[in-house]
Amino acid sequence: MRVLAIAAHADDETLGCGGTLLRHGANGDELFWLVVTSPYEPKWSAEMVAKRRKQAADVATAYAIADTCELGFPDSRLDTVAIGDVIEAIDTAIADWRPEIVYVVHGGDVHTDHALVFTATMSVLKAFRMRHLGVRRILAYETLSSTDAAVQDLRRSFLPTVFTDISDTIEAKLDILARYESELQPEPGPRSPSSVRALARSRGATIGVPFAEAFALVREIE
Repeated sequence: MRVLAIAAHADDETLGCGGTLLRHGANGDELFWLVVTSPYEPKWSAEMVAKRRKQAADVATAYAIADTCELGFPDSRLDTVAIGDVIEAIDTAIADWRPEIVYVVHGGDVHTDHALVFTATMSVLKAFRMRHLGVRRILAYETLSSTDAAVQDLRRSFLPTVFTDISDTIEAKLDILARYESELQPEPGPRSPSSVRALARSRGATIGVPFAEAFALVREIE
């Protein structure tokens, strides 16, 4: 089975669905990774840009990603790009890879990049096009410091309906997260290791397992 993780930023998928991706890999599924934005100069130093690229490459290796595409749109400035360009780029990647399952950042996140990536992805994956592209399931994942920071509004709230037991992969997920040295926060920040573990523990308690990841089922075609 082919599985695609779509991230606005390179660290999103590890925070949101890293344990689940590791489970897919252990089951022999083929993993693909689409990162929509990239850091750029002069907002970031050349040294930081190079460091973040290396971190992303190390993470792709750790997940045994079959293929990665970085679209290169400006990090934290996706709202300055024509949405049609983003839609076209995501469409091309999905058409090339033809994944059966797509994980994407949640559309109600407070980070504008996340909301735009979700909107663009759903424009590509309209219900009548999913079967044509080979996609049968779309799941939105939560990202600490973006999903939990959004205004509490039923139209934007993350409402989990699908849970994955990651008790066997939580430690590997945290090991991979540690590779994002520039993105981690000191304790007790939302992007600190203990916070990631606490969320996984809470989601696990919901379904009676030690650790889990939660997702909002966007659409499924059987």
